Amino acid sequence: MFVQLPFLSLPVNLVAIVILSRGKCGLSECITVYLVGMAVADLLVVITDPILYIIVIIYFPDSFLRITPVCSLISVLRSAATVISVWLTVTFTFDRFVTICCEKLKTKYCTKKTAAVVVGTVSVLGCFETVPWYFTIEQDYIIDHVPMGCNAKLSFYTIPAWGAFELFHRILTPCVPVLLILLLNVLIVRRILFASKVRRGFRVRSNGENHKDPEMENRRKSIILLFSISGSFILLWVTRLVFIIYRRIADIQHYSSYSDPHFLTDTISEMLQVLSSCTNTCIYAVTQTKYREELKKAMKYPLNLIIKLVKS
Repeated sequence: MFVQLPFLSLPVNLVAIVILSRGKCGLSECITVYLVGMAVADLLVVITDPILYIIVIIYFPDSFLRITPVCSLISVLRSAATVISVWLTVTFTFDRFVTICCEKLKTKYCTKKTAAVVVGTVSVLGCFETVPWYFTIEQDYIIDHVPMGCNAKLSFYTIPAWGAFELFHRILTPCVPVLLILLLNVLIVRRILFASKVRRGFRVRSNGENHKDPEMENRRKSIILLFSISGSFILLWVTRLVFIIYRRIADIQHYSSYSDPHFLTDTISEMLQVLSSCTNTCIYAVTQTKYREELKKAMKYPLNLIIKLVKS
Protein backbone atom coordinates (compact mmCIF):
# COMPACT_ATOMS: atom_id res chain seq x y z
CA MET A 1 0.00 0.00 0.00
CA PHE A 2 2.82 2.42 0.89
CA VAL A 3 4.51 1.68 -2.44
CA GLN A 4 1.30 2.26 -4.41
CA LEU A 5 0.27 5.41 -2.56
CA PRO A 6 2.76 7.80 -4.24
CA PHE A 7 1.69 6.75 -7.72
CA LEU A 8 -1.89 7.63 -6.76
CA SER A 9 -0.87 10.95 -5.20
CA LEU A 10 1.26 12.15 -8.12
CA PRO A 11 -1.49 12.38 -10.78
CA VAL A 12 -4.01 13.58 -8.20
CA ASN A 13 -1.86 16.57 -7.20
CA LEU A 14 -0.82 17.32 -10.79
CA VAL A 15 -4.47 17.47 -11.84
CA ALA A 16 -5.27 19.72 -8.86
CA ILE A 17 -2.46 22.13 -9.77
CA VAL A 18 -3.60 22.38 -13.40
CA ILE A 19 -7.31 22.82 -12.58
CA LEU A 20 -6.79 25.33 -9.76
CA SER A 21 -4.24 27.35 -11.79
CA ARG A 22 -6.86 27.91 -14.50
CA GLY A 23 -8.90 29.92 -11.97
CA LYS A 24 -12.28 28.60 -13.12
CA CYS A 25 -13.39 26.92 -9.89
CA GLY A 26 -15.35 29.88 -8.54
CA LEU A 27 -12.78 30.55 -5.81
CA SER A 28 -11.20 33.93 -5.09
CA GLU A 29 -7.69 34.62 -6.40
CA CYS A 30 -6.44 34.66 -2.82
CA ILE A 31 -7.78 31.19 -2.00
CA THR A 32 -6.56 29.87 -5.35
CA VAL A 33 -2.96 30.96 -4.61
CA TYR A 34 -3.00 29.14 -1.27
CA LEU A 35 -4.57 25.98 -2.70
CA VAL A 36 -2.11 25.86 -5.63
CA GLY A 37 0.76 26.37 -3.19
CA MET A 38 -0.53 23.55 -0.99
CA ALA A 39 -0.94 21.24 -4.01
CA VAL A 40 2.63 21.95 -5.18
CA ALA A 41 4.00 21.35 -1.66
CA ASP A 42 2.02 18.10 -1.41
CA LEU A 43 3.41 17.01 -4.78
CA LEU A 44 6.96 17.64 -3.54
CA VAL A 45 6.21 15.65 -0.37
CA VAL A 46 5.18 12.66 -2.50
CA ILE A 47 8.27 12.94 -4.74
CA THR A 48 10.88 13.44 -2.01
CA ASP A 49 9.51 11.29 0.82
CA PRO A 50 8.05 7.95 -0.32
CA ILE A 51 9.58 7.89 -3.82
CA LEU A 52 13.15 9.23 -3.51
CA TYR A 53 13.74 8.56 0.18
CA ILE A 54 12.11 5.14 0.54
CA ILE A 55 11.04 3.38 -2.66
CA VAL A 56 14.07 4.18 -4.84
CA ILE A 57 16.56 3.48 -2.05
CA ILE A 58 14.91 0.14 -1.18
CA TYR A 59 14.36 -1.15 -4.72
CA PHE A 60 17.47 0.44 -6.27
CA PRO A 61 20.10 0.10 -3.53
CA ASP A 62 23.03 0.76 -5.88
CA SER A 63 21.64 3.95 -7.45
CA PHE A 64 23.36 7.33 -7.12
CA LEU A 65 20.74 8.26 -4.51
CA ARG A 66 22.68 6.07 -2.07
CA ILE A 67 25.62 8.50 -2.26
CA THR A 68 25.75 10.04 1.19
CA PRO A 69 25.70 13.76 0.18
CA VAL A 70 22.81 13.08 -2.23
CA CYS A 71 20.96 11.19 0.48
CA SER A 72 21.57 14.06 2.91
CA LEU A 73 20.17 16.53 0.38
CA ILE A 74 17.05 14.38 -0.12
CA SER A 75 16.63 14.28 3.67
CA VAL A 76 16.59 18.09 3.74
CA LEU A 77 14.19 18.34 0.78
CA ARG A 78 11.69 15.83 2.18
CA SER A 79 11.66 17.59 5.52
CA ALA A 80 11.34 21.02 3.89
CA ALA A 81 8.46 19.87 1.67
CA THR A 82 6.61 18.53 4.72
CA VAL A 83 7.18 21.71 6.73
CA ILE A 84 6.01 23.91 3.86
CA SER A 85 2.93 21.76 3.23
CA VAL A 86 1.94 21.87 6.91
CA TRP A 87 2.46 25.61 7.37
CA LEU A 88 0.64 26.47 4.15
CA THR A 89 -2.36 24.71 5.66
CA VAL A 90 -2.00 27.03 8.66
CA THR A 91 -1.69 30.16 6.50
CA PHE A 92 -4.75 29.11 4.49
CA THR A 93 -6.71 28.68 7.72
CA PHE A 94 -5.50 32.07 8.97
CA ASP A 95 -6.55 33.69 5.70
CA ARG A 96 -10.08 32.29 6.14
CA PHE A 97 -10.04 33.50 9.76
CA VAL A 98 -9.19 37.04 8.63
CA THR A 99 -11.87 36.92 5.93
CA ILE A 100 -14.59 35.91 8.37
CA CYS A 101 -13.56 37.52 11.65
CA CYS A 102 -11.56 40.66 10.75
CA GLU A 103 -13.58 42.88 8.43
CA LYS A 104 -11.17 45.83 8.60
CA LEU A 105 -8.06 43.74 7.87
CA LYS A 106 -9.80 41.66 5.20
CA THR A 107 -9.46 44.14 2.32
CA LYS A 108 -5.71 44.60 2.88
CA TYR A 109 -4.66 41.07 3.82
CA CYS A 110 -6.89 38.78 1.72
CA THR A 111 -5.41 39.66 -1.66
CA LYS A 112 -3.60 37.71 -4.36
CA LYS A 113 -0.39 39.66 -3.79
CA THR A 114 -0.38 39.05 -0.03
CA ALA A 115 -1.12 35.35 -0.55
CA ALA A 116 1.82 35.06 -2.98
CA VAL A 117 4.15 36.79 -0.49
CA VAL A 118 2.99 34.53 2.35
CA VAL A 119 3.44 31.35 0.27
CA GLY A 120 6.92 32.49 -0.82
CA THR A 121 7.96 33.43 2.73
CA VAL A 122 6.76 30.12 4.18
CA SER A 123 8.65 28.23 1.46
CA VAL A 124 11.94 30.06 2.11
CA LEU A 125 11.71 29.76 5.90
CA GLY A 126 10.77 26.09 5.61
CA CYS A 127 13.91 25.40 3.57
CA PHE A 128 16.17 27.26 6.04
CA GLU A 129 14.67 25.54 9.09
CA THR A 130 15.39 22.06 7.74
CA VAL A 131 19.05 22.59 6.69
CA PRO A 132 20.43 20.88 9.86
CA TRP A 133 18.93 17.57 8.70
CA TYR A 134 21.70 17.48 6.09
CA PHE A 135 24.23 16.77 8.85
CA THR A 136 22.32 13.88 10.46
CA ILE A 137 23.29 11.33 7.76
CA GLU A 138 26.57 9.40 7.76
CA GLN A 139 28.27 7.03 5.33
CA ASP A 140 28.20 3.23 5.72
CA TYR A 141 31.02 2.41 3.33
CA ILE A 142 33.14 3.86 0.51
CA ILE A 143 33.19 2.70 -3.13
CA ASP A 144 35.88 4.21 -5.38
CA HIS A 145 36.39 7.05 -2.92
CA VAL A 146 32.67 7.83 -2.97
CA PRO A 147 30.84 7.79 0.43
CA MET A 148 27.75 5.59 0.33
CA GLY A 149 24.93 5.13 2.84
CA CYS A 150 21.85 6.87 4.21
CA ASN A 151 21.76 5.92 7.88
CA ALA A 152 21.29 8.42 10.68
CA LYS A 153 24.36 9.15 12.78
CA LEU A 154 24.50 7.45 16.16
CA SER A 155 25.24 10.85 17.66
CA PHE A 156 21.80 12.00 16.49
CA TYR A 157 20.32 9.79 19.22
CA THR A 158 22.95 10.40 21.91
CA ILE A 159 24.00 14.06 21.73
CA PRO A 160 21.58 16.38 23.63
CA ALA A 161 21.96 19.14 21.02
CA TRP A 162 20.48 16.90 18.32
CA GLY A 163 17.71 15.90 20.69
CA ALA A 164 16.93 19.57 21.30
CA PHE A 165 16.91 20.25 17.56
CA GLU A 166 14.50 17.37 16.86
CA LEU A 167 12.27 18.52 19.73
CA PHE A 168 12.23 22.06 18.32
CA HIS A 169 11.51 20.73 14.83
CA ARG A 170 8.65 18.51 16.00
CA ILE A 171 7.13 21.30 18.09
CA LEU A 172 7.34 23.65 15.12
CA THR A 173 5.92 20.97 12.79
CA PRO A 174 3.32 19.72 13.47
CA CYS A 175 2.53 20.51 17.16
CA VAL A 176 2.20 24.29 16.78
CA PRO A 177 0.27 24.05 13.45
CA VAL A 178 -2.23 21.58 14.95
CA LEU A 179 -2.88 23.89 17.92
CA LEU A 180 -3.15 26.97 15.70
CA ILE A 181 -5.57 25.27 13.31
CA LEU A 182 -7.76 24.10 16.20
CA LEU A 183 -7.74 27.59 17.78
CA LEU A 184 -8.52 29.38 14.51
CA ASN A 185 -11.32 26.97 13.68
CA VAL A 186 -12.89 27.46 17.11
CA LEU A 187 -12.79 31.25 16.66
CA ILE A 188 -14.22 30.95 13.15
CA VAL A 189 -17.08 28.70 14.33
CA ARG A 190 -17.94 31.11 17.15
CA ARG A 191 -17.95 34.04 14.74
CA ILE A 192 -20.08 32.21 12.17
CA LEU A 193 -22.67 31.11 14.74
CA PHE A 194 -23.00 34.66 16.06
CA ALA A 195 -23.16 36.25 12.58
CA SER A 196 -25.65 33.65 11.32
CA LYS A 197 -27.96 34.23 14.28
CA VAL A 198 -27.86 38.02 13.85
CA ARG A 199 -28.29 37.90 10.07
CA ARG A 200 -31.14 35.37 10.24
CA GLY A 201 -32.98 37.51 12.77
CA PHE A 202 -32.47 40.63 10.65
CA ARG A 203 -33.76 38.96 7.48
CA VAL A 204 -36.81 37.56 9.28
CA ARG A 205 -37.68 41.01 10.62
CA SER A 206 -37.13 42.60 7.21
CA ASN A 207 -38.93 40.05 5.01
CA GLY A 208 -41.31 38.48 7.45
CA GLU A 209 -40.04 34.99 6.57
CA ASN A 210 -36.80 33.06 6.52
CA HIS A 211 -35.55 32.83 2.91
CA LYS A 212 -32.29 31.23 1.86
CA ASP A 213 -29.43 33.72 2.19
CA PRO A 214 -26.99 33.61 -0.80
CA GLU A 215 -24.17 35.20 1.22
CA MET A 216 -24.53 32.69 4.06
CA GLU A 217 -24.73 29.87 1.52
CA ASN A 218 -21.39 30.93 -0.05
CA ARG A 219 -19.87 31.31 3.37
CA ARG A 220 -21.12 27.84 4.33
CA LYS A 221 -19.40 26.28 1.30
CA SER A 222 -16.16 28.08 2.13
CA ILE A 223 -16.32 26.86 5.72
CA ILE A 224 -16.98 23.27 4.64
CA LEU A 225 -13.83 23.45 2.50
CA LEU A 226 -11.80 24.92 5.36
CA PHE A 227 -13.00 22.45 8.00
CA SER A 228 -12.53 19.48 5.67
CA ILE A 229 -8.91 20.42 4.93
CA SER A 230 -8.14 21.23 8.58
CA GLY A 231 -9.88 18.12 9.91
CA SER A 232 -8.19 15.69 7.52
CA PHE A 233 -4.81 17.27 8.27
CA ILE A 234 -5.20 16.82 12.03
CA LEU A 235 -6.58 13.27 11.83
CA LEU A 236 -3.85 12.03 9.48
CA TRP A 237 -1.05 13.62 11.50
CA VAL A 238 -2.13 12.54 15.00
CA THR A 239 -0.71 8.99 14.77
CA ARG A 240 2.64 10.23 13.42
CA LEU A 241 2.92 12.90 16.09
CA VAL A 242 2.16 10.51 18.96
CA PHE A 243 4.63 7.90 17.69
CA ILE A 244 7.45 10.44 17.23
CA ILE A 245 7.01 11.59 20.84
CA TYR A 246 6.87 7.98 22.08
CA ARG A 247 9.96 6.96 20.07
CA ARG A 248 12.04 9.74 21.58
CA ILE A 249 10.83 9.06 25.14
CA ALA A 250 11.35 5.29 24.81
CA ASP A 251 14.74 5.86 23.12
CA ILE A 252 13.94 3.56 20.19
CA GLN A 253 16.90 3.65 17.79
CA HIS A 254 16.55 0.42 15.80
CA TYR A 255 13.89 -2.15 14.94
CA SER A 256 14.45 -5.86 15.53
CA SER A 257 12.60 -6.97 12.37
CA TYR A 258 9.95 -5.96 9.83
CA SER A 259 7.33 -7.51 12.12
CA ASP A 260 8.43 -5.37 15.07
CA PRO A 261 5.32 -3.50 16.35
CA HIS A 262 7.34 -0.31 16.52
CA PHE A 263 8.39 -0.67 12.88
CA LEU A 264 4.79 -1.34 11.81
CA THR A 265 3.53 1.67 13.75
CA ASP A 266 6.26 3.84 12.27
CA THR A 267 5.40 2.71 8.73
CA ILE A 268 1.63 3.13 9.16
CA SER A 269 1.97 6.56 10.76
CA GLU A 270 4.26 7.71 7.94
CA MET A 271 1.83 6.33 5.36
CA LEU A 272 -1.01 8.32 6.94
CA GLN A 273 1.18 11.43 6.94
CA VAL A 274 1.93 11.01 3.23
CA LEU A 275 -1.75 10.27 2.59
CA SER A 276 -2.51 13.79 3.83
CA SER A 277 -0.71 15.04 0.71
CA CYS A 278 -3.42 13.71 -1.60
CA THR A 279 -6.59 14.16 0.44
CA ASN A 280 -7.01 17.87 -0.36
CA THR A 281 -7.83 17.13 -4.00
CA CYS A 282 -10.50 14.65 -2.92
CA ILE A 283 -11.89 17.32 -0.61
CA TYR A 284 -12.05 19.84 -3.47
CA ALA A 285 -13.94 17.29 -5.58
CA VAL A 286 -16.46 16.56 -2.81
CA THR A 287 -17.09 20.12 -1.61
CA GLN A 288 -16.65 22.30 -4.72
CA THR A 289 -19.17 21.92 -7.57
CA LYS A 290 -17.16 23.93 -10.11
CA TYR A 291 -14.01 21.95 -9.31
CA ARG A 292 -15.91 18.75 -10.11
CA GLU A 293 -17.05 20.27 -13.39
CA GLU A 294 -13.48 21.23 -14.33
CA LEU A 295 -12.30 17.75 -13.31
CA LYS A 296 -14.88 16.14 -15.58
CA LYS A 297 -13.75 18.36 -18.47
CA ALA A 298 -10.13 17.37 -17.83
CA MET A 299 -11.04 13.68 -17.86
CA LYS A 300 -13.08 14.04 -21.05
CA TYR A 301 -10.44 16.07 -22.89
CA PRO A 302 -8.19 13.12 -23.96
CA LEU A 303 -11.26 11.16 -25.12
CA ASN A 304 -12.61 14.10 -27.11
CA LEU A 305 -9.17 14.62 -28.66
CA ILE A 306 -9.01 10.97 -29.75
CA ILE A 307 -12.51 11.19 -31.24
CA LYS A 308 -11.56 14.31 -33.23
CA LEU A 309 -8.42 12.62 -34.51
CA VAL A 310 -10.39 9.53 -35.56
CA LYS A 311 -13.02 11.64 -37.37
CA SER A 312 -10.39 13.70 -39.15
